[in-house]
Amino acid sequence: MTTPFQGDMMVKKDGRLLARDNETRVLRAISRAGWLRTRDLAALCFMGRWASKPSGPPGLGPTAPTASAVRMAQRTLRRLRDGRLVISAQAPDGSIIYALSEGGARLLKEAGLAAVSGKDLVRGYSAAYYRHRCISNAIAVSGIVQGFRVSIEREIAQGLWLGGDAGIAGKRPDVLLRSGNQVWHVEVEHSRKSQKDYAALLVWLTKVLKDKMRPDGGQLLGVGLSWAKVVFICTPAFQAKLCRDLATAGWTPAHIALLLWFETALYGFADILFP
Repeated sequence: MTTPFQGDMMVKKDGRLLARDNETRVLRAISRAGWLRTRDLAALCFMGRWASKPSGPPGLGPTAPTASAVRMAQRTLRRLRDGRLVISAQAPDGSIIYALSEGGARLLKEAGLAAVSGKDLVRGYSAAYYRHRCISNAIAVSGIVQGFRVSIEREIAQGLWLGGDAGIAGKRPDVLLRSGNQVWHVEVEHSRKSQKDYAALLVWLTKVLKDKMRPDGGQLLGVGLSWAKVVFICTPAFQAKLCRDLATAGWTPAHIALLLWFETALYGFADILFP
C-alpha cells in the first residue's frame, strides 16, 4: 500500500523525470535545426504527439502553438539557460533565438548523439538571412508535426539528406518533405537572384519536369522516389515572373500545374525585394 508521503515522492520524482525529458527533447530539436525560437520549440516539443503519417499533401503554414505549450517551452528554456546548456541571442525582429552551448552539446554527445555548439550560428547574420531561416524552420516544424519525413535547412547544408553534398541535379532545397515515395522540394525565395542563378533555376526546373514526366518514374531522386511538387514560398511578383519566363522557355500551363506549387500569402516578405 502506498502512503500519502510515498505518493507525493513518486509525483515529485515523475515531475523531475518529465522535466528532464522535456529538456532533452528541446536540446535535440535545437541541435538539429541549429537555432530555434520559443514558438518553434513550443509547436515542436509541447503540442502532444506528432501524426504517425501525413493525411494528405503538406500544410506549409506555421504550426501555431497553444498558450500552454509556449509556457512549457519558456520554463524549459529558462532551466536550460540557467544550467548553461543553451545560449540565446536577440534576432532582428526582437525574437529570442536559442542554440546549444558547449555544455549542451557535450550533454547530447554523452548520450550518444552527434552535436556541436551553436555559438557561431547566432553571431552576425543579416535580417534577410534570419527571415529566410525562420520561414524554413517553420515549414520544417509543421512538416514534422504532420508526420512527414523532413530534412531541415541545416541538415541539407551539411549534406545530411537524400541529395548529399552534391544535391539533386546540383541543387539543394531549403526544406525537403517526404511521404511514402513522394517528395516535396521547398524553395524559400527570400532575396533577389543574380542573373546567373536565376538562369540556372530555369534550367534545373526543366530537368526536374522531364524527370517527373519519364514513364519509368524518373531517376534524379533515386530508386523508389518520385516528385510530388517543387514548392516556392515567394511573392506574387516572383511567381508571375517565373511563370512568364518558363512559358518563354516552352512550358505550357499544364507543365507548370504538374510540377510547381506557389504559396504567396503564408509568410510576409514586405522587407524583401524580388526581380
